[in-house]
Amino acid sequence: MTIYIDAPMWPGHGRMWSHLVSDASYEELHTFAEALGCPRRAFDRDHYDLPSTRYETAVAAGAREVGSKELLRRLTEAGLRRPKRRGPQAEGTRQPERSSPCRS
Repeated sequence: MTIYIDAPMWPGHGRMWSHLVSDASYEELHTFAEALGCPRRAFDRDHYDLPSTRYETAVAAGAREVGSKELLRRLTEAGLRRPKRRGPQAEGTRQPERSSPCRS
């Protein structure tokens, strides 16, 4: 059971972001993220979006640094991958408004 983090290389909201995942369970991931002070709204299907300003804190707390391909492989092998749906959204569904999650 390990928490993994990729380098902050994903742009958004004027910052760079990392992804935080578990290879065991969403419960383990939520517990780790909560200890870092990340709100649940930072959870996106199968990972937490973590701003670059929180990267070192996550690593110091025990997150294992891996490349994005390794992170995706671990997530997929654990059976926890939830990919985005492709194509038009079903009528009556809407993506929630996202603010800058897991602020520092």
